[in-house]
Amino acid sequence: MTKQEDNKAVVVRWFTDFWGETCDLSVVDDIAAPEMLLRYSLHEPRRGRDDIKAFMTGFRAAFPDLNFWATADLIAEGDYVVGQWEGGGTHTGPAFSDFLVGSLPAATGRTMRFTGTTVLKVVGGRIVEEIGLDDGVAALTQLGLIKTA
Repeated sequence: MTKQEDNKAVVVRWFTDFWGETCDLSVVDDIAAPEMLLRYSLHEPRRGRDDIKAFMTGFRAAFPDLNFWATADLIAEGDYVVGQWEGGGTHTGPAFSDFLVGSLPAATGRTMRFTGTTVLKVVGGRIVEEIGLDDGVAALTQLGLIKTA
């Protein structure tokens, strides 16, 4: 396999095992670099395996049905892999205060569904950074945290 194929395989595993319907946090230790950066517009940036695991634990507690899936073939060049996705979930869990623009009280029952594009840097079989551009406005509007005109 080429480097790009190897990197795509790492990202497929990450998208499936970390962001997919069920989350296996052991994948963080397996394929995330020790100081991995995870950055999306909805949340504060996360750095390091423990911070990333804590983030996902809280996110999935608040949104137990959280799920993200690919909507296009991955594109790879050099150390970078780009993926398009769709995802979301329903807030049926505890209060959640990890959004940059506000907090949700426990179990609002509100559902978010949104899309995004993510660029991941993979070096030596480990994800060094995941930088995503998501439609956070759609998610936050659906959750009632921002109002549209």
